[in-house]
Amino acid sequence: MRFVESSEGDYQILARAIPGPRGRGYVAAVTVRRVRGISGAPRNAFHDDSLAGGHAWPSAQAARLYAVARAHEVIRVEAFRLSC
Repeated sequence: MRFVESSEGDYQILARAIPGPRGRGYVAAVTVRRVRGISGAPRNAFHDDSLAGGHAWPSAQAARLYAVARAHEVIRVEAFRLSC
């Protein structure tokens, strides 16, 4: 399982593609870690192993791209979802 790593402000994004059920497609998964701006960093701020309700994307790349986009949306628009 390969992952894509990127940054957004004080956060590190780890996006993954998990093989879908019955070998069909890939499910997007993401972990957002706060790496700066708090004591005890890095700490997990958001985690979801079944983004989009477990929708199976046709390729691992598509699943990872969706996971990165969703993480950016959580950080920028839905900060209330972040635990730190």
